[in-house]
Amino acid sequence: MTHSITRADLFSRGARGGAALVVAGGVLGALAAEASADPLPTMDLAYARLLVGAELLAADFYQQAIAASNTGATVAKYLKRAYFNEQEHYQSVAGIIRGTGAVPATPADIDFSYPDGSFESEASISKLALQLENTILGAYLGALGGIQTQSFLTGLGQIAACEAQHVSYFSSETGGKVFNLSFPPALTIAQASDALDAYTA
Repeated sequence: MTHSITRADLFSRGARGGAALVVAGGVLGALAAEASADPLPTMDLAYARLLVGAELLAADFYQQAIAASNTGATVAKYLKRAYFNEQEHYQSVAGIIRGTGAVPATPADIDFSYPDGSFESEASISKLALQLENTILGAYLGALGGIQTQSFLTGLGQIAACEAQHVSYFSSETGGKVFNLSFPPALTIAQASDALDAYTA
């Protein structure tokens, strides 16, 4: 059965069914081991579920953008690299949930939807990529401020740095600045959840 993911889903449940992505994340082992060592604070698990949803959205977007074949060779190369990054990020944050004995959400659990025309051109793909990456970066920055388990912070910080690189690239592609803000905004868990909900069917 396919589910739309809601804020309640992100806060309270693991997924039911579906095959996991077969990609090993760089910090997967460390995050999973830490999660299995002691019971996680409720908010840490909520953030992990939120970030799993964010990574599933990112991977789905990049997969569709690549399949659309509406970009030049350079942008296509970066779309493929971003897709690879998001798969590795997914495995890492899903490891937090697996470490507790729960089952993280998988691509089969969520129906994503996008505005009409999102994949019609290189410009529309790059514009939506920038919007999504800003949201995902904000979600990670919020998690870094809200997660209590200190040993998660380095891995999540590494992912946030990668997402910031994605933001920089797609900002440049859409005519913006390669870098600008000294302090990119962090999103609360509710703000990030609302932003992700906009892309579910």
